[in-house]
Amino acid sequence: MTPCELGFGVAARAVYRDMERKMMIDQAKVRVLLLESIHPDAVSRLEEDGFAVESVSSALDEAELIERISGVHLLGIRSKTKVTAKVLAAADSLVAIGAFCIGTDQIDLATASTSGIAVFNAPFSNTRSVVELAIAEIIAMTRRLTEKNSLMHRGVWDKSADGAHEIRGRRLGIIGYGNIGTQLSVLAENLGMSVSFYDTADKLALSNAHRCASLDELLETSDIVTLHVDGRPGNAGFFGAEQFARMRPGSLFLNLSRGIVVDHLALRDALKSGHLAGAAVDVFPQEPKGRGDEFLSELRGLPNVILTPHIGGSTEEAQSDIGGFVANKLAKFLREGNTTLSVNLPGVVLPEQPGLHRIVHVHVNTPGVLAQVNRILAEHNVNVEGQLLSTRGEYGYLITDIGKGYSDEVLEQLRAMEQTVRLRVLS
Repeated sequence: MTPCELGFGVAARAVYRDMERKMMIDQAKVRVLLLESIHPDAVSRLEEDGFAVESVSSALDEAELIERISGVHLLGIRSKTKVTAKVLAAADSLVAIGAFCIGTDQIDLATASTSGIAVFNAPFSNTRSVVELAIAEIIAMTRRLTEKNSLMHRGVWDKSADGAHEIRGRRLGIIGYGNIGTQLSVLAENLGMSVSFYDTADKLALSNAHRCASLDELLETSDIVTLHVDGRPGNAGFFGAEQFARMRPGSLFLNLSRGIVVDHLALRDALKSGHLAGAAVDVFPQEPKGRGDEFLSELRGLPNVILTPHIGGSTEEAQSDIGGFVANKLAKFLREGNTTLSVNLPGVVLPEQPGLHRIVHVHVNTPGVLAQVNRILAEHNVNVEGQLLSTRGEYGYLITDIGKGYSDEVLEQLRAMEQTVRLRVLS
C-alpha cells in the first residue's frame, strides 16, 4: 500500500512536505491546545519545556475544533471532544494527541495513524477512582440510601429495613475484565462479595472470581451487574431489553463505561416495571458540553437510580496523575520521538545521545524499508549512531540517530520513499 493509496495524493503530499519542514521547530514555538478543563499539572508539565499552552474549560464540537486546530502541535482532550477525520485534515501542524482519560474511541485512530500522528492515553491513572465510585454506588443502592436521603430532605422519617441489604454474600457480575474490572473484582471480594466475570478475551481470574462461559450465565446468576467495556462502535447498543430481561428480578445495574453501550429506554422500562431494583449510571449517549449545561435523560426522577455526570475518574488524585502522565508522554514524544504506550503507533524507545540529530520515520509496514533508509544514509556518507525499528499492523516506526553533518537531500529522499507516512527531525 502506497502513501497515495492511504489518501496522500500529489497535492496533499506537497502540502505535507511543507508541513514537515515547519515541524523542525524549536520548543519555544510549540503550541499546545488543552480542552475540557485538563488538570493544571498537565499545563505545568508542558510549560516546563517552554511550550505555549492554551487551556479551554469546555469541549469543542467539530466545527469549533476545526477553526482552532490550525498551528497546534499537541492536542489534549478528554472524553467529550471528537477528533474526527475532518478535524485531522485541518490539523496542519499536529504531531500528537493526548486523551487525558482511558478511552480513545472519541479519536479517529485510523486517520491519525495514516497521518503519522501519535495518540496517547492514561490506561491506568484513574482506575482506582472508577472502582471506588462503583463500590460506593453498589453499597448506596443495596442500602437504598438515595431514597432514604430524599425522604429525609422532605422531612419524612422512614426508619425501616425493608429492601435494604448487606453486600456481603451477594454476587457481583463484572462485564469487561480489564484494568478496572480486575481491580473491582479484588476489592469486592475483600468486602465479602462473590464475583463472576465475562470477557470476550481470555483473562486470568483473580483470587476466587468465576469466569462465566457466556454473558447469559453472568446475567442469570448475578445480584449486581456492572459494565466496564470500551466504546468502540461495535459495542453500541450492546446492552438492551434482552439483556435486562435475563437479569435476576430485583438485581442492580451499573454502567461506568460508555453511554452508547446501553439502551437507556430499555433500562428505564426495566426499572419502572420493578424488574430491576436500582441502577447507577455515570455515562450517557448524549452528554452536555460544559459544566452547568442542562442534562436530559430518560432516567431522571426514577427512585433508587444514581445519576452522576461522567465523574468516574474525576477525583483530584486521578486527574493530577492523568495530567502529569499524558503530558509527559506528549512532551517526550515531541522532544525524543519515544512512543511508549502509544495507542496507535508501535512502541519505540531509543536513549538519547548528545550531539546527534534524530530522524523519526513513520512508514507503511512493508519489507525492505529499513534497508532502503540505510541505503539512502550510506549513499550520502551519513553514519548511523543508533537505530531502533518496531512495527504494528500496517505501520512501522523507526528512530535513527545520525551525526549533524548531512544535506537536505537526505531528508528529501527519505520523504520521497513510497512507504513514508511522516518524517520528523529532532535536534
